[in-house]
Amino acid sequence: MTRHHSIDYVEFTVPDLAQAKAFYGAAFGWKFNDYGDAYVGIRGDAEDREAGGFAPGEPRPGGPLVILYSDDIEASLNAIVAAGGTVTQDLFEFPGGRRFHFADPFGVELAVWTEAGH
Repeated sequence: MTRHHSIDYVEFTVPDLAQAKAFYGAAFGWKFNDYGDAYVGIRGDAEDREAGGFAPGEPRPGGPLVILYSDDIEASLNAIVAAGGTVTQDLFEFPGGRRFHFADPFGVELAVWTEAGH
């Protein structure tokens, strides 16, 4: 169900659609809808609803920070590194949880967090 003012879709600009699919598929188990050479949709829920996509182009630094949730943050960190990502800010604690930041193979920075006690 879509909620008013909630984030509904996140689009990443990437120079290589196949490499983006390989990285995010390996790191997070994401599934994809291919739309030829022009776009790749990211399926993100039990109904296979698209939650985002990859558009071809050159990523730009800055912009909003996308933060993903993890039930097992250490396993997520290890999967990201194994898939070719780079940790840009080591795992740290904050009130309510822990998180780390990473860059995908194109230099786009994202973060992963978990609640305290996980």
